Amino acid sequence: MNAPVTPRAAASLIVLRDAPRGMEVLMLRRADKPGDQNSGAAVFPGGLLDSGDADAYGLCDGLDDAEASRRLGLPANGLNYWIAAVRECFEEAGLLFASGADGQPIALDAQDADALMALRQDLHGNRCGMAELCQRLGVRIHLAPLTYHSHWMTPQGMPKVFDTRFFITTAPPAQTARHDAHETVELLWLTPAEALDAARGLKLVNVTRVTLQALARFSSAAAAIDAARAETHKPLIRPRLGLTPEGKRPVMPGAWAFAEIGRLDAEGRGDVSTELAPGVPVWLSPRILRVTAPNGSMMTGPGTNSYFLGTPGADDWALLDGGPDDAEHVRALIAAAPGRVTRLLATHTHKDHSPAIAALQAHFGAPRFGRVAAYPEWQDPSFQPEHVLSDGDRLQLGPDTTLRVIHTPGHASNHLCYLLEQEKLLFTGDHIMQGSTVVINPPDGDMAVYLASLRRLLDEDLEWLAPGHGFLIDEPHAAVRKLIAHRLQREAKVLDALRAIGPAGEEALRDAVYADTPKHLHGVALRSLRAHLLKLQGDGAATVEVGGVWRLS
Repeated sequence: MNAPVTPRAAASLIVLRDAPRGMEVLMLRRADKPGDQNSGAAVFPGGLLDSGDADAYGLCDGLDDAEASRRLGLPANGLNYWIAAVRECFEEAGLLFASGADGQPIALDAQDADALMALRQDLHGNRCGMAELCQRLGVRIHLAPLTYHSHWMTPQGMPKVFDTRFFITTAPPAQTARHDAHETVELLWLTPAEALDAARGLKLVNVTRVTLQALARFSSAAAAIDAARAETHKPLIRPRLGLTPEGKRPVMPGAWAFAEIGRLDAEGRGDVSTELAPGVPVWLSPRILRVTAPNGSMMTGPGTNSYFLGTPGADDWALLDGGPDDAEHVRALIAAAPGRVTRLLATHTHKDHSPAIAALQAHFGAPRFGRVAAYPEWQDPSFQPEHVLSDGDRLQLGPDTTLRVIHTPGHASNHLCYLLEQEKLLFTGDHIMQGSTVVINPPDGDMAVYLASLRRLLDEDLEWLAPGHGFLIDEPHAAVRKLIAHRLQREAKVLDALRAIGPAGEEALRDAVYADTPKHLHGVALRSLRAHLLKLQGDGAATVEVGGVWRLS
């Protein structure tokens, strides 16, 4: 295992200008250099902080170190980042944010171009620093135009790790940008869309691509800068390396695989897949092995997850959620079994979760554990448990592996979650899915009961969620609160629609409440709407008349 690479402090400057064809951003194409992980990439001006940057503190106008450090969330020396951004921009692009004795921005275009290039080369060669540069030109560093934009760090596992503060500004007047012909080989003024256009063929590192995508939302430099100024909280953004079909790639925070990559690959090897490949066994811990079914769809996301659970080294394993009746998936599970399977568990009996258990029981000879739904619609009739589980039951899978059963009705009346107590990890089935909300389909589904089941999880000591569809989810309580808030926001829309167009039938209400939902999902939306209406009826907030017409109580 390689030792962690010490991050190197750096600063980068996003320089904008408005042009007739739209807002443009200054890009520099780096020279091709062996061993440079950004070799040949199109980047914003920027580079490492220099120990001599602090010598220029007394030559800065518009910002002092105390305020600079406060904005960056640092105890001290935050001004170094602003000075480094100005220094690197002058060194690489020939633009200098400085003012003369009269306090006005300097007009570099009126000065000798060869002399300026010599100064830039002296900066690059460390033959002078920013303090000496200011003395030679008779100027002071003008920091007021620079706005703090974002904070990024290179993913763990890269040969070089940069801890970079990005700033944003407009190009200074009466100055022409010119690349340095040393570190950079080309200077480009491009709209963000042009820079992102694959046909142009620019090599873009992840942070540059993401920043350009964000800039593409703005029509003017002022709008982009105002947005950066309005965002007072600038969290550290550190992608993680994940394995894609094209090789190792950065995975952004918020991506489905991000939390799982952090759990399985803290060292940054980049060997955790960003896709849930059907039939491929994935060890999530020494107690947990996941295999995903090949049934990905609009309703099942990347496919249904089956989990083997047991004690490392023991020959006593449970299989949770056999998945759909799919011969390929059954063969994959039989091949992946880490030991003797002694229990077949089900979170619930919808047809993408339990039908394969029949074939698995025939092979393993293990008994079934779970519950039968109160209503047969959409259920798997083949699942008849030998052991009916109740809330609070504990299944001992070894000396250090215990599952506690939590009855979580709502999506289905027989829905169970299973808490692996030693890892504070909850297997959620369809109670919580990744990337979408679950369908609540009455009569077996019940929105009021579902919300109560979600709220109950807030009292559990949880660190991870293992959903029936998707990757591992961290920050479980935040995920649960987000789901509750989403459902209540949708309920508020139902109430608004009843006020605006009621009395009304379900289809008219659906079109108003789910106006943001694609037409091909309106059948599913109608079921969820009905669940919301029944909850409001139970709350005494709505009533239904003969013919299915709903009104506010």
